Amino acid sequence: MNLTDSLFSTIDVRSFSNLWFWLVLAVAWSNVTHFVMGVPFDMVQRARRQGGEAMSELNAIAAIQARRRIGILRSSGVWLVGFWMAIITGLGNLGFYHGFELAQALFLLFAPMSLAGWISLRLAQKVATGTLVDEPLVRTIFWNRVVIQAIGLLAILVTTMWGMWHNLSVSALGG
Repeated sequence: MNLTDSLFSTIDVRSFSNLWFWLVLAVAWSNVTHFVMGVPFDMVQRARRQGGEAMSELNAIAAIQARRRIGILRSSGVWLVGFWMAIITGLGNLGFYHGFELAQALFLLFAPMSLAGWISLRLAQKVATGTLVDEPLVRTIFWNRVVIQAIGLLAILVTTMWGMWHNLSVSALGG
């Protein structure tokens, strides 16, 4: 066994039969749903329950995160979106046209996350205007989280079904 064989046996590119891929998928969606627009959801819950100082802290961190995201979008958003879409398109092409399993797995991870990122950017635009504060901000972040959770649930379901189909067809057909 040479160095290349040893390296590729350690880094298994068969994603759908690899426990690490499923752990990354779960952790990624857990983080995306907990940090809506960069604001931790426990902070939203605390602001809803306690009000007062907790609510003003939520308003401050939401405004900071919104201005930060909008600033990045204004300075290099077109390039970032173009680059990211090229990556997603390349992964989709390599994965589903050429049959590379790692590219399929990364596409099924990153494509729905891009939709969740777009939803967070829309929320950042609303927050940056200054019209969403206090209770309307809490409600909007809550419902954005629900939508992102639904996207994550659907993405995990589709990825699981595709992964099971892939694993069964590979082992059944000997490929």
